[in-house]
Amino acid sequence: MDIINGLLLGLDSALQPVTLLYCFIGVFLGTLIGVLPGIGALATISLLLPITYHIPPTAAIVMLAGVYYGAQYGGSTASILLNLPGTPSSAVACLDGYPMAKQGRAGVALFMTTIASFVGSMLGILALILFAPAIAELGLKFGPAEYFAMMLLGLIAASTLASGSPAKGLAMVVMGLLLGTVGTDVNSGVARFDFGVPELMDGINLVALAMGVFGVSEVIAGINQTRETEVKEKINFKTMTPTRKDVKDSVMPMLRGTAIGSFFGALPGTGASIASFFSYAVEKKVAKDPSRFGKGAIEGVTAPEAANNAAAQTAFVPTLSLGIPGDAVMALMLGALIIHGIQPGPLLMTQQPELFWGLIVSFGIGNIMLMVLNLPLIGLWVAILRIPYRVLFPAILVFISLGVYSVNNNTFDVLMVAGIGAVGYAMAVTKFEAAPLLLGFVLGPLMEENLRRALLLSRGDMMTFLERPISASLLAFGAALMIWTIWGSLKRTMRAREHRRDFPEEHT
Repeated sequence: MDIINGLLLGLDSALQPVTLLYCFIGVFLGTLIGVLPGIGALATISLLLPITYHIPPTAAIVMLAGVYYGAQYGGSTASILLNLPGTPSSAVACLDGYPMAKQGRAGVALFMTTIASFVGSMLGILALILFAPAIAELGLKFGPAEYFAMMLLGLIAASTLASGSPAKGLAMVVMGLLLGTVGTDVNSGVARFDFGVPELMDGINLVALAMGVFGVSEVIAGINQTRETEVKEKINFKTMTPTRKDVKDSVMPMLRGTAIGSFFGALPGTGASIASFFSYAVEKKVAKDPSRFGKGAIEGVTAPEAANNAAAQTAFVPTLSLGIPGDAVMALMLGALIIHGIQPGPLLMTQQPELFWGLIVSFGIGNIMLMVLNLPLIGLWVAILRIPYRVLFPAILVFISLGVYSVNNNTFDVLMVAGIGAVGYAMAVTKFEAAPLLLGFVLGPLMEENLRRALLLSRGDMMTFLERPISASLLAFGAALMIWTIWGSLKRTMRAREHRRDFPEEHT
């Protein structure tokens, strides 16, 4: 009954004209940046953060969320037509989507990915509605010690489960935590790590950091990038009509992909990319003829698309109900909420019910908008794919500079975003991921606050974290995850050393 009342309240909030307008803007921009390779949801949300200062909180969060899940829809378009994934989670769509395009079935692939995205998203929203209140109710039992342990586990999971080196992931988390300490200490009022620069007394600007590591660094990386811009097949409704066999072969893969995406989306440090790859692997495993995969199997397109869209919805479960972001995009969403004076967590549902339920209902409305937008506008997205990078990226730099300047009307922030962008590019070249850094930066101050609060309540006794069952369990799980990751790295190193010893001629 509470859920029904909440949905009715959310419907009233989501159907406000201003909320509907910004929901449409969000999903349209999300689809657009999903289509364009090299521009992700992170960079776009970073660009839009300054705009959210001037619009109502619910409309602002609805717009940013629309960009996130809208990008999952658009990401498969370039994957299928050009073999270039628009988003990381759409990389799997290249495996069977591009072979379908070469067989003259690009229209069918685009149509079925839109349907799969819609099914995955709507079922993911249902999971969000069912599980978020229960998780929030559990979260009410959390104290400072439990919150600290939960955030620590989230950071460990995000760094060790991320792609690339776990050691580099942990290093980026620590760097983010250190950057989060810059500015005036809330408890003592003493300025920390400001190096005598007055502009740093309020800390490093979240907008500048996000735009630098995700926006400017992408522009620098794409300066010399070239791509094929020719789309050979003409896309219309006739070429997009699937056969009865296509629909039949896609039903169960969509449902399995949705289940996998809903599970992985709610876990910290995993998200849509891992969900889509895992879903593809499952479909290949259960298929009667696995040799079809990689040659244009329709389930190799629909299952991963359902998975990544379901994951995009359920990623909001820990962010809204516990205040724990599962990935870098959710960290930005958390930062946007905090900017508007809203504290995510178990009390969000009771203190801000209009925002919480309005956001959830807007997900359903936004996905219906995406369904209506994507099918007729596929021709437009194909035309946009022909925009050259040399035109696109300078425009992005202008928007970044204007956006970061508009936050505080301060040229120092523009210089900061340029410097952070250069560092972000160096990180990308040396394979240091920026996402764990952003997670550490956003969660760092919250972790410090809960750590201090727990120690104040226990009068400095560190055992408070081990004496409380929930925090002790979370810390134990985090420690086990660290040990498992270190052991896996050591095993890989030993195997590589044995291979070099047994086959020295391959390494000369």
